[in-house]
Amino acid sequence: MSISAELGHCMSNNTLILGIETSCDETAAAVVSRHADGTGRICSNVVRAQWEAHKAYGGVVPEIAARAHIEVLDDVIKLALEDAGFGFPELNGVAATAGPGLIGGVLVGLTTAKAIALVHNIPLVGVNHLEAHALTVGLTDGLAPPYLLLLVSGGHTQLLIVRDVGEYVRLGTTVDDALGEAFDKTAKLLGLGYPGGPEVERWAERGDAGQFAFPRPMKGRAEPHFSFAGLKTAVRQTAERIAPLAESDVADLCASFQQAVVETIVDRVRVAMTLYGEKLGSDAPRTLVVAGGVAANQAIGGRLRAIASSHGFAICVPPPALCTDNAAMIAWAGAERLARGWTDGLDLAARARWPLDPDAPPAIGAGVKA
Repeated sequence: MSISAELGHCMSNNTLILGIETSCDETAAAVVSRHADGTGRICSNVVRAQWEAHKAYGGVVPEIAARAHIEVLDDVIKLALEDAGFGFPELNGVAATAGPGLIGGVLVGLTTAKAIALVHNIPLVGVNHLEAHALTVGLTDGLAPPYLLLLVSGGHTQLLIVRDVGEYVRLGTTVDDALGEAFDKTAKLLGLGYPGGPEVERWAERGDAGQFAFPRPMKGRAEPHFSFAGLKTAVRQTAERIAPLAESDVADLCASFQQAVVETIVDRVRVAMTLYGEKLGSDAPRTLVVAGGVAANQAIGGRLRAIASSHGFAICVPPPALCTDNAAMIAWAGAERLARGWTDGLDLAARARWPLDPDAPPAIGAGVKA
């Protein structure tokens, strides 16, 4: 399809939403078109990463991230509009991450969206970052709820039933570290690069997953909660015991860690599949959606495809670029909410914490990660 045809497809009788994402260390803006039949198209999707600014620290420094967002967000928005071939007058709304996330970064994006909404007199939609991950498959695959969601990212690891837009039932959550956090901390411990997840996966390909017997936390529990702090500690203790580490040791540690993660996730997802059927009934659509940055891990994805198939579930994973933080998913979630008449005022507050299922019973030990 030609560029002009693409733009025409985005414009004709569709809703155009500008999305802004600044919840962590990616500054992103995108324009998404929502069609009258509920399908969508990405007109532009610009992501400016900050990896180099945080690499020396082995993790994201909130103050550095917030300043970086301020420095580049205007240019990122301008580029997203230019790539889409539109200006502010053509927009039907602006959506921005309102939480959860690093509060300084969230404030930068949300304040910018409020200014755009006010100046151009268009609706503002505050988006829950987790909901954006949850709904991405509607944009990429045309998949409508209900479905079972495994959300695995740097800040969250949860299993939820997505009943509809704005309606979520949390089945399980992490009681300590999120999975992406565990990958990053393991990488830092072993002296690998940042971001840690892809580095651990790369080293694991060269290692022996049976070399070290790491624990499978929470395996066999009736509730599909997660725990990764003990696994991370086991890696550290083993690394200290066998130091100094040869490259083969690092590879074996990564492979053994990743294998423990895979087996833990598969066990937790198996429990969640049973609960999904019990709560929605045998006639409910059976699809497992995997979203969040860790969804790009090939070892995890391969085993999840196998467990889904054996339990009669289809599996749906967005493209890797839409699993990590991006603004197309924010724009899409905003478009879905706007289609239902849900908008926000200029007094909308940014939120560092924002659970998808605020009525979920507390998970013992989970604290703010619930």
